[in-house]
Amino acid sequence: MSARRRIFHRPGPPPRRWRLVLPALALFLAVWVGGFFNYAASIPRSVEDSEQRTDAIVVLTGGSLRLEVGLRLLQAGLADRLLVSGVNPGVTREALLRLMPEWTEALNAHIDIDYAANNTVGNAAETAVWLQGRGYRSLRLVTANYHQRRSLLEFRDAMPDIDIVPHPVFPEDFHREDWWRWPGSAMLIFSEYNKFLMAHLRLSLAALIKG
Repeated sequence: MSARRRIFHRPGPPPRRWRLVLPALALFLAVWVGGFFNYAASIPRSVEDSEQRTDAIVVLTGGSLRLEVGLRLLQAGLADRLLVSGVNPGVTREALLRLMPEWTEALNAHIDIDYAANNTVGNAAETAVWLQGRGYRSLRLVTANYHQRRSLLEFRDAMPDIDIVPHPVFPEDFHREDWWRWPGSAMLIFSEYNKFLMAHLRLSLAALIKG
């Protein structure tokens, strides 16, 4: 009889700690999912301000079309100078002149290259030093649309007194409208969203420690 009781014994309720942890995990997951879809919906579809002139244009390397768009903006007279931030140390100015039709000899004297930055935090730090050295007070920030929100977060933290005009570009291989149908686009948004959350957490903790 006791053996039958052991066979048909119903498991008891989960330990108290699990009764507390599981709802917290479910809430965290719900908030994360909601934030993820909000982040995906917030990715820009267009350039909101394509005419405002700024002291400088800053291009963050790492994706297609960014540098080409930045050079065209410089050629159009929307700024006096362009900083290309995060260039691979093995890529020389001469190579860029040869490889990019938009990078003309006429524009060359108005372009600076940053080789030090290797991520978005570095882009912001190097740009802040460059702007301060030139006495600039405004910039147009050129990066991919999926990267814009995180780059603005880092740049506005690094240079709170600078007027930053976002200028997203729209890579052909990134499908913003129906991203859920494209695994590559979905994974890119997933990665960017998590990086954005980590950046937000890091900057929030730094502000708490400071203040």
